[in-house]
Amino acid sequence: MTMFPEHNTVEPPIEERGRLTRLMARWRQDHGRKLVIALPYFWLLLLFLLPFLIVFKISLAEMARAVPPYTDLISWVDDRLDISLNLANYLHLLSDPLYVDAYLQSLQVAAVSTLCCLLIGYPLAWAVAHSKPSTRNILLLLVILPSWTSFLIRVYAWMGILKNNGILNNFLLWLGVIDQPLVILHTNLAVYIGVVYSYLPFMVLPIYTALTRLDYSLVEASLDLGARPLKTFFSVIVPLTKGGIIAGSMLVFIPTVGEYVIPELLGGPDSIMIGRILWQEFFNNRDWPVASSVAIIMLLLLIVPIIWFHKHQSKASEGEA
Repeated sequence: MTMFPEHNTVEPPIEERGRLTRLMARWRQDHGRKLVIALPYFWLLLLFLLPFLIVFKISLAEMARAVPPYTDLISWVDDRLDISLNLANYLHLLSDPLYVDAYLQSLQVAAVSTLCCLLIGYPLAWAVAHSKPSTRNILLLLVILPSWTSFLIRVYAWMGILKNNGILNNFLLWLGVIDQPLVILHTNLAVYIGVVYSYLPFMVLPIYTALTRLDYSLVEASLDLGARPLKTFFSVIVPLTKGGIIAGSMLVFIPTVGEYVIPELLGGPDSIMIGRILWQEFFNNRDWPVASSVAIIMLLLLIVPIIWFHKHQSKASEGEA
């Protein structure tokens, strides 16, 4: 019978283990927070800054019959490094009325749609926040439920509702309100309807959250001091829920500026928004440098409200502290 010798595991002394534990705890205390903060920065670097730099590089190039269809910024010519930066694409966008009108119309559609979502979403959020606890979750589910369906299917559904022989016109004809079908589909009105319907939940939910956190003792104090309900609403309730209003407005305004599907399917030839221009330049014309320039300018336009929102949130946090 073969006997195997036992291997005794030599453990470090208790003092040594305690010192290692203290060193690890100190390292976590000194560097753990930096690592946690570094993760979202790494995420932004990978998914935002790096693609932005790639698109910006393409915007400084020229269109070429090649794969990919643009010239190189850095190349070797006669044994020397040649760097060619082309700003003609940006000058072309700023001087061509087609692109300028597309930017202005995109901002107009986004602003009007955001205002419509606010006027509809605030009363809806108020009704949900002040409903019975037993029905509140059901109302919230009804607000969120359309988002569970494919975005494209919902837009196609509105095409069936708004067309000349669609549900809306047939209903109005049955009521006798109109004598002939209304031309709604492929107009700017259809674009506003589609945008407001699609992005309304993004306005309702932040306002609902702000209303649930509202200190209603301040509202009661305002009413007890003789303020009318309308005065109390605009002087007390709206300022206290301003954070939810701004957050909802940003969630509606920013994606609406670059919207492509809704103007393409519900809008007409006059609904020229920057998303459609971007698609045409990139896929139809295969002019990647101009398309990249369009995207960069659109991104710079959207950074302005984001910075303003960030400053507002910082001031609000300092005020609460």
